[in-house]
Amino acid sequence: DGKIYDAYVIYPKNHASEANFVEYFVYQVMPDILENKCGYKLCIYGRDIYPGEDAASAIEKRMQKSRRLIILLTHQLINSKEDAYDQHIALYNALIQNDTKVILLEMEAIGTYGKLQESLRFVIKQQGTIKWKEEHTVHPQSPNSKFWKQVRYHMPLAHRPS
Repeated sequence: DGKIYDAYVIYPKNHASEANFVEYFVYQVMPDILENKCGYKLCIYGRDIYPGEDAASAIEKRMQKSRRLIILLTHQLINSKEDAYDQHIALYNALIQNDTKVILLEMEAIGTYGKLQESLRFVIKQQGTIKWKEEHTVHPQSPNSKFWKQVRYHMPLAHRPS
């Protein structure tokens, strides 16, 4: 299908202290489980998009080459102007061109979804979110936890490493 990645990951990119867990999750936990243990290929900004590349067009190209979009919902992401562009392009492609499925990971209790952009609320209404619960932090490395099973359910079929 011409796609290179199984999923493009959108997460808050500022380096505030509360972002540390999210960055650890994005750079360590997700690749360990989804790539090493389940055989998926993720595209992660900051790991697969390089300094010096035109970020906006690089992001758009990578998204087009991804079968899914994984969006980590955090208060920071919702309130961030910086990440709005990624989200906007991603959701536009997913909803309007309808060629990419969106997987929403609710990394912290968001409460009401009123602050979210309309397109995100639409996705939540259609399919809900997968909630990260604190107990997963004890053994986040098990691909068989309820959380990771839900994520894998929404992912394309993986090419298992032989």
